Amino acid sequence: MSHETLTRDELAQYVDHTLLKPESTQADVAALAEEATSLGTYSICISPSKLPIALPAGSTVKIATVCGFPSGAHQPEVKAAEAAHAVLDGAHEVDMVINLGAAKAGDWDQVQADIAAVRAAATHPTVLKVIIESAALTDDEIVKACEASEAAGADFVKTSTGFHPAGGASVHAVELMAKTVGGRLGVKASGGVRTAADALAMIEAGATRLGLSGTAAVLDGLDAPAGSVSTEQATGY
Repeated sequence: MSHETLTRDELAQYVDHTLLKPESTQADVAALAEEATSLGTYSICISPSKLPIALPAGSTVKIATVCGFPSGAHQPEVKAAEAAHAVLDGAHEVDMVINLGAAKAGDWDQVQADIAAVRAAATHPTVLKVIIESAALTDDEIVKACEASEAAGADFVKTSTGFHPAGGASVHAVELMAKTVGGRLGVKASGGVRTAADALAMIEAGATRLGLSGTAAVLDGLDAPAGSVSTEQATGY
């Protein structure tokens, strides 16, 4: 099936419906879960302090959370403890941020060890996604970050937190990440994916998951006539 012919329901199954704004309340998160269930997204992605959360009756939505977010500049044992706590609180998936300073310094052993510490604390079947903050990395660093993630046992590599000033996901970064992991890991595009056209471009580039905070607008845009896709900006992710 061409990615351009994805149905609304099929596209929704790529989505981690996300609310990571620091000021979000428990009521906001409950509303997110209701909306995710209604839209048919794969999961919700929320801050760890919002766990545990009760999903609507009959919901099949998975629960994802973040770890070492958004800077990644935490000690490995702190990230590991945070991930373990989140799993106990019901998280099915953990999206951790790499030690970006170590990556920029070329200390890939440290990057890998940091990821491995979280993997050891959040064992399978918990899904571990590694946020590499691709907009802040060179192409060579993106490749090495993906290789470190795979070596440490991650299930996904992910472009961005959505909070870094360097920016969010790009088609180029997703293509490079997908080429590097070669289908052995998933690839999540997040940060700045705000329209149906954006979403389809990321999937075409190799994304197997999308982090969206404006999911309804993206899905609504899928059926919009050419040139009328919503450009409503989602904030905070």
